[in-house]
Formats: sequence, structure tokens, C-alpha cells
Amino acid sequence: MSPATHLLASWVVASTGGLNSRERVAVTAAGVGADADALGLVAEELTRGWDRPLLWWTDYHHVLGHNIGFGLLMAFVGFGVATQRWKTAVLMLLSFHIHLLADLLGARGPDGYQWPIPYLLPFSNAWQFAWQGQWALNAWPNFLITGVALGATFYLAWRLGYSPLEMISASADKAFVETLRRRFPFRAERESL
Repeated sequence: MSPATHLLASWVVASTGGLNSRERVAVTAAGVGADADALGLVAEELTRGWDRPLLWWTDYHHVLGHNIGFGLLMAFVGFGVATQRWKTAVLMLLSFHIHLLADLLGARGPDGYQWPIPYLLPFSNAWQFAWQGQWALNAWPNFLITGVALGATFYLAWRLGYSPLEMISASADKAFVETLRRRFPFRAERESL
């Protein structure tokens, strides 16, 4: 699935756990961080015409970040920076595994390649998860999931008073939430009008 979908889904997980801002960022990062191995695409594109191009995306995407070792590393780091250590670490692992499940369901490339998930790396190469029915990255189920995640994000931002924008800018987050609440006032406020 797209990184935007992973971000929204991870933020929804983070926002339903009663975490503080730093902990929400950690849980969200765990759900998006697996795709850090996709950054190799930049090097691959820049070196495409070379005699020996850097095939970092081809060789390492869904390898470096899509395994239990990376998930445990993320949870360990989150445990170290969180106030609610265990809750944050567990939600980070949940967010990470939702990412893997989403990719297993809907990340088939335009060439038909199904990115297998080497789940037990770096401990073992025994389990390579793939699903024959995996839908394409641009298939309608991915758009539906993105829409549902976006709707949940808007609702939670309206209800809780913070949005994913808190990770970028407190003022942008505040302006977004205020705009949502003005457009869709709370029920008690609507009844008093």
C-alpha cells in the first residue's frame, strides 16, 4: 500500500491508545518505518545509466524493513523514549504488523511482482510470506482502505483535538482541528445554536 495509507492507519492506531504526542509519533513511525527500505529507489534511479547501478530498491525493498527484526528494533526504540513504555511498544508492534498485512494484501507492482515478506529476518530466512490473490497497488481496495483511514483520521482529529499534522507543526495541527470543529461543531454546541 502507499506510504500515505500506512501513515494514516498507523496514526489511527496511535490515537486510540491514550498516548502522548511523542508516543503517537513513535507508533506512527513504526507503521511507516518499514518502508524506509524503499529509499533505495532514489539511488537506483540516480545510477540507472551506470555500468554498475546501485540496485538498492530492487534488492532490498521489503527486505530490510519488512521483518520481525526491524519491528522489534522499532519497538525497542519506542520503549526507550516513551512514558507509557509497554503500551507504546505493543502499539508499535501492532502498527508495524498492520503495515506488513496491508502490504501482503495489496502491494503488487505494475509488473505483477508480489513483494514477498521475509518475516523472520534477520534470524531466519524460513518464512517468505506472499499471497497469490494480492491486489495491485492501484486497485480499488487500496483506495477504499485509504478513504476509510482518512475518514477515521478526520473523525479522531475532530474528537481528540489533534491530527497527524502534530508531527510537523503544532500551529498547523491547531488550525486544522479548529477548522474541522467549526465546520462540524460538537453536538452540544449544535443544540445550543
